[in-house]
Amino acid sequence: MTGRVLEIWTTPEAAAPMVRSTSVEVLAGAGLAGDRYALGGGTWASYPQQEKQVTLIDADEVAQVAHEAGVPLTPGMTRRNLVTRDIALPSLVGRYFAVGEVLLFGTKRCPPCTHLERLTGWKLVKTLAARGGVNAAVFVGGTVAEEDVVRLVSDEEAAGRGAPVGADRPVPRTVALPD
Repeated sequence: MTGRVLEIWTTPEAAAPMVRSTSVEVLAGAGLAGDRYALGGGTWASYPQQEKQVTLIDADEVAQVAHEAGVPLTPGMTRRNLVTRDIALPSLVGRYFAVGEVLLFGTKRCPPCTHLERLTGWKLVKTLAARGGVNAAVFVGGTVAEEDVVRLVSDEEAAGRGAPVGADRPVPRTVALPD
């Protein structure tokens, strides 16, 4: 199962407009260089560090939500960092995966909150709930670029790259999604 990165988005401050880049440096244990969470800010800065380092969302899911909600929602407006295609993002929760040379671990699903509705003025929480993407922690940093491959990584490969496995493996958090 592989996908690819279509877009990369960051912002230095909570509620500030997202800025698109063609590549970004990803910092182990922190997130995307220059992004609000790697800088220690962001709307959800008080949440566990591993849960907010990188966020991913599927471009086709965003298009479907925009159609269903009847609004011109674009992937960058969702406030997620990496926009992907051709990989089932929920299947990454609880697993190691690579984006280009970067090693990530899927920490939880990422349903939207009312903060997104305040910023856009559109009612999106219910429509986007099961399609809000996932959060991931960075275990091996590097550069991520548009068109990079997103692929699952075995525990053996993750361990070989220095990530904790076995009893030390990270534990994903289950997030209840609305019906």
